[in-house]
Amino acid sequence: MTDKITRSWWPDLLAIAAFTALSVALARGHLLDFDQRVADWAFAQHGQRQVYWTTRTFNYLGQGAQVLMPVAAILTLLWWRRTRSIRAALPFVAAFVLTYFTIGPAKIWFDRAAPKFPLENRTILFNPDASGNLSVSYPSGHVANALVWYAVIAILLAGLLGRGLTRRETFLIRVLPVTIVFFTTVYTGFHWITDSIAALFLGLVLGRLIERIPWDRVPLGPLDRFAGADHRLEGQVGRQDD
Repeated sequence: MTDKITRSWWPDLLAIAAFTALSVALARGHLLDFDQRVADWAFAQHGQRQVYWTTRTFNYLGQGAQVLMPVAAILTLLWWRRTRSIRAALPFVAAFVLTYFTIGPAKIWFDRAAPKFPLENRTILFNPDASGNLSVSYPSGHVANALVWYAVIAILLAGLLGRGLTRRETFLIRVLPVTIVFFTTVYTGFHWITDSIAALFLGLVLGRLIERIPWDRVPLGPLDRFAGADHRLEGQVGRQDD
């Protein structure tokens, strides 16, 4: 059974409200100077090449297509081989669909350039000078992807281990990578700090949605005959072992 924190919708509603409020504030021109000051500080640190390239390497912890999805796919395959159940693929499929239809469209709609691009008024949302790859900074895909895909990875690892994750394991899988990705996206100049803050709010909602779904009881219709034995995934993340 998932814990009370995961079942509650209040954190999700607060995160949605915070994301909306931040987006409105940025659209009205607030916090733009703050974004620029943080970006200027980050760019001033890039002379330390070893630190910069170390930070850029760690930023791959939030790379969806190149890192997170392949890792989740491998764990999904391992879980499927153990259970022989199509349900093993559901968390992966859900995460892919959720991120594809939320994070991507949001980045395109808000039309914001990244700090490293030399455009006029590059901090603003709905930037008329930004287009294509120059206009997909808000919210940060790395941070939002990290929250979603590490939730999936945690679910699959718990299933493979046959137990709930400990607090330390949860911290190492769910909290530490997201924290690193948040810092590195700002430090490298890939995103404004408010891009990453907005992604925290959006990713939190999507990650919690992944966690709250009872994967062992999702109706599959005609595919139920491929569901296999009842190998529970539900609650493995929400429940923590000591």
